[in-house]
Amino acid sequence: MSARAILIGAPRSGSGKTSVTIGILRALARRGVRVRGAKSGPDYIDPGFHEAATGLPGVNLDSWAMSPALLNGLASEAAADAEIVVIESAMGLFDGIPAGAGRTGSGADLARLYGIPSLLVLDVSGQSTTAAAVAKGFATYDPAVRIAGVVLNRLGSERHRRLCAEAVEALGLPVVGAILRDPEMTMPERHLGLVQASEHANLAAFIDRMADMVERSLDLDAVMALATSLARPPADAHGFEDALSPPGQRIALARDAAFTFVYPHVAARWRMAGAEIVPFSPLADEPPPADCDVCWLPGGYPELHAGRLATAGTFRAGMAEFAATKPVHGECGGFMVLGEMLEDADGRTHRMLGLLGHATSFARRKMNLGYRQATLLADCPLGPAGTRVRGHEFHYARITATGSDAPLAELADGEGRPLGPSGLRRGNVSGTFFHAIARSA
Repeated sequence: MSARAILIGAPRSGSGKTSVTIGILRALARRGVRVRGAKSGPDYIDPGFHEAATGLPGVNLDSWAMSPALLNGLASEAAADAEIVVIESAMGLFDGIPAGAGRTGSGADLARLYGIPSLLVLDVSGQSTTAAAVAKGFATYDPAVRIAGVVLNRLGSERHRRLCAEAVEALGLPVVGAILRDPEMTMPERHLGLVQASEHANLAAFIDRMADMVERSLDLDAVMALATSLARPPADAHGFEDALSPPGQRIALARDAAFTFVYPHVAARWRMAGAEIVPFSPLADEPPPADCDVCWLPGGYPELHAGRLATAGTFRAGMAEFAATKPVHGECGGFMVLGEMLEDADGRTHRMLGLLGHATSFARRKMNLGYRQATLLADCPLGPAGTRVRGHEFHYARITATGSDAPLAELADGEGRPLGPSGLRRGNVSGTFFHAIARSA
């Protein structure tokens, strides 16, 4: 590994990590620094913002879902292609699941493994010197996770900044940024988190405003000085054997506002293995290209576009013709579209592809969130029967009718507790609610 790195952490989601990360990424890119963004854990939205800010693909580094060898391989790739890597922690810095040492999925795992210093973003609204108690807790909680500096976020005044900063710096922690409260800096959200980069109106201008905020509010030279070289794993400790194999040589990939959730590392490994990804748009009533040998419907927000999908006759006919002879797989939103019916948030029911027999509802919401371990019961684009896959589930839709199709996998949660049969398969068609990240090792 050649790049230096710093990890942006916080006590919880909503503290401002993403805004600070995006601002730092774009501000460094403006300086001509070759900078790359990474995200700990299974978040599939933030890497899109990282790419938009830097011009370089984002990457997920997930210590639970990825084997150590795959994690090291992806980290090494990111570091080899950049001068500095800025890693954004998911949720709170230490938040993960009970698992083996270094396999919890937390940002702290990456800090320990690669010796990465952490920049702590503290939302200090509603407090002043108490911010120092929070910072001290982070600094002393785990000696293997070094808190190198602090950014104070959502300050109300200069006096507020002074009280917080003096208390934190009395601990020996440098305050390298102080950001005033500004509603215009709030990133728009919907039910699965942030609105995606591809949907953001005036994305470039928005990211530039984040960079302006960072340049105005942070000592960027001090932030860069905190970054250190990533610890280098042994040469035989990284590789890509546990990456998901390409499901075909030419992959028809649905890609538009309804189908957007593809992990960057998954698509990148498919290409590096020699596969060609051929995008098509169901919302534009396009069928999967007939010269492809597999079709993949990724997750996204089909519930927001169900009416258009229901009337896309060319897409519907093309999917039926493709599935008659070639594999089709859907993840989460794609799985919903493969079913018979989809009920949107307003209670309106829309006819879907009918390639599987289930029906789903977004009106009768139930949040499903967490890591998943799947053992495939049949051959499908995720791998042959018996393959164990690690992934993540995050959706509010529920199945309201199961149909009569066979289950695709036996599912367990991240701690190995059985969840029972999951997903469905019929002929060449398969689908699951969980997003596959890597093969289990």
